Parts: sequence; structure tokens; C-alpha cells
Amino acid sequence: MKRLKDYYDKRLITIDEQIYSLLKKRNEISNNNPGFPSDDVLSNWAIKYDLYEDYLKSLFETMRNDALFKPRIDPRGFRKHLSVLQSIEKGNRVYSITVIRQYENASVIQLHIDWDEEIESPMNFHHQTNFELFLGEEYDCRLDRAGGSTGHYTYNFIVSPPLPDDVSKKELVFREYSDSFNEEPTGLEIVMKID
Repeated sequence: MKRLKDYYDKRLITIDEQIYSLLKKRNEISNNNPGFPSDDVLSNWAIKYDLYEDYLKSLFETMRNDALFKPRIDPRGFRKHLSVLQSIEKGNRVYSITVIRQYENASVIQLHIDWDEEIESPMNFHHQTNFELFLGEEYDCRLDRAGGSTGHYTYNFIVSPPLPDDVSKKELVFREYSDSFNEEPTGLEIVMKID
């Protein structure tokens, strides 16, 4: 991130370090799920500490989205495709994974969703929802992009470190959310166990 100015008042270094220490402690206590203070609480703090309320909202919004600042892994050094061919039907939709792309530093998994376009258009459903992938604590799974057309939608996930080439017995859990921050689960969970 480029700095706006080169100047730094060195008298602030002890205070700034305390802020960082408190941010770490805050993440540990909240288990990285801190929520957001109510408008009343923010308003009271703004008055008490002589700060702008919108400034406080901005700070808490940034802390709420700290995962956005996590270094991103870009898949590099393609190695092979792993054939998966798994699908599950729920409601009027079919959820499927056909292959896992293996790279030297990551794996790429695509969740495909297909439905009868006469029943539901993509604008009615998929553009307003979000999925996350969970493979276990040892894997970082990031939604990279999503898109589709009539009757089909695909969510693209980057997984690091890369999965082993033998993915048999792996369980892929996709959870759906109605918001982009993955804070409002819809209750839909797609579990695929690779044979």
C-alpha cells in the first residue's frame, strides 16, 4: 500500500504499537468475528472522545473487513487436473464439481450450479447470494470470482496450500450467505465427499 505522506511523528510510535496490540487482542477475543457496535454506542463514543461518528464507523468497517487485506495467492505453475465428477441435487438446483485444477502453490475448485431457467433467472437468486468453501482449518479458501448466465452459475475458489493429488475422502463444504461479508447464512450447506 502506497503511503500518502512520508512524514511520521515518532512520538506516536508507542501509542500506535498499543493500537496494534489491542487490534490483535480484539481479534483473539472475538475469534475474528467482532460484529459492529450499535449506532448508539458509536454516537456516544464520538461525543465522549470528540471524534466524528462517520470516522468511527469507517474504522469499525475496516476492522470488520480485515480478511480483505490478507495477502492473496495467485495460482502459479499449473500441474494437472484432478477428475472429481461429484454432484448433489437440492431443490430445483444441481450443484457440481467436475475437476480440481492443481498448481504448484494452490488448487482451484469451481462450484457449478445449474437449474431450469424457466423456473428462476440468475438475477433473482445468484447475484444476491455468496458461497464460502470450507476444507478444514489447514486450508485458506478464497472466493475468487463468480459469474454465469441463464440456467448456470459458477463460483471459483482458490485454495492454499494446494490440496494433495489424492483427494479421495476429502469433504468439501459450501455454505451459502445472503450478503457479501458471509455474516448472514441462508442455511443452505452443500457437502460433497470425494470418493
